[in-house]
Amino acid sequence: MPDSLPISLPGRIRLAHLPTPIQPLDRISKQYSFPFGGPRIWIKRDDLTESGMSGNKLRKLEFVVAEALKQGSDTLITAGGIQSNHCRTTALVGARLGLKVHLLLRGEPLAQADGNLLLDQLAGAEVSIHSPEDFAKDLKRLFNFWSDQYSKRGHIPFCIPIGASDGLGLWGYLSASQELITDCRMRGFRPDHIVCATGSGGTQAGLTMGCYLLGLGVQVTGYAVCDNATYFQTKVREDIRHWSRLSGNPVDLQSLQVHVNADYIGPGYAKAEPPIYEMIEEIAALEGILLDPIYTGKAFYGLMQELRKGHYKGSSNLVFLHSGGQFALFPYRHNFSFNRV
Repeated sequence: MPDSLPISLPGRIRLAHLPTPIQPLDRISKQYSFPFGGPRIWIKRDDLTESGMSGNKLRKLEFVVAEALKQGSDTLITAGGIQSNHCRTTALVGARLGLKVHLLLRGEPLAQADGNLLLDQLAGAEVSIHSPEDFAKDLKRLFNFWSDQYSKRGHIPFCIPIGASDGLGLWGYLSASQELITDCRMRGFRPDHIVCATGSGGTQAGLTMGCYLLGLGVQVTGYAVCDNATYFQTKVREDIRHWSRLSGNPVDLQSLQVHVNADYIGPGYAKAEPPIYEMIEEIAALEGILLDPIYTGKAFYGLMQELRKGHYKGSSNLVFLHSGGQFALFPYRHNFSFNRV
C-alpha cells in the first residue's frame, strides 16, 4: 500500500480546517454492531471542516473555486434543494472570497427563511426558487439563462453542478481518502469499510477513486438518499470518467467496484420517516453527534439496520463519513418525537 497518492493534486484554495478528527462510537458499536458480530464503528468528522461552511462540500469547493478563479470568474452559479448544504457552503465561500453567488433552488417558497436557506440569504446570495417539476425539466436551461444574463452584465460566471459533483469536485474526496487512511493508521487500524451518504455521488466517487489509487482492500459504500442504486453506480463512474479525462490519469473502470445501498431512501429525497428522526435523537443522546434527516441521518439509520442484519459480520473496523448538514435540523424540528403533535 503506498504511503501517499501516486498522483499530484491540482491547485486548491485552503478553506477547510484539516485534518478533521476521527473518533470511535463505542456506545453505538456496543448496541448496534458488537451483538451481531460487526465491527467497531468510527466517525470521520467532516461536519467540522469549518463552522458555517461545514461539511463535505467545502473539500470539493477548494478545488472547484480554485479553477473558477483561475479562469477569471467573479460569479458562481450553482443549484440544489432549498435546504442544500452545497448551496449554503457556496454562498458563504463566495462571501469570504468576494465573489457573487446565484443559487438555483428546488422547492416551494417558504413563509420564513430557515436552516440553510436562512444562511444563503445572510451570505448575500441571489436566490431563485423553482418548483421540483421545473427544476427537473429545465435545470440546464436555467444554468444557461443565468450564465448568459451575468455575461451580458459584464461578469464572468462559473457554473458548478449540484453538489459540486463532477470530475473537478472529485479531487476533494480523492485527497480526503489519504487523510482518512492516515487517521486510521495513527489510531492503529486499517478500515474494512468506509460508508457515506450519497446524494449527488461526488463524495462517494472521490473516496472510491482514492482508495483504488492507494491500493486498499477497503470497501466504500454509499447509502443512497434519493434515486436508486443503478443511478449512483452510473453517476459515480461518470464522475470518475470525467476526472480521468480532465486530469489525464487513465482508469480501468471495469476493475473499479462501486457499492451502493439504496434500501433506506424511504419516501424520497428530503423525506424521512419517524425511525430516521428517532435515530438522530439516539445518536445525539448516546454520542453527542448531530446528524441531519436529509443525508447523514438517513444513511446512518440504514447502516445500523445492516449491522443488525449481520451484513458486516467479521469486519473489524468501519468508518462512517459525517458529511455535515446539521443546519437542516431546524426546518424539520416538528418531526422529532418531543415536537410531534
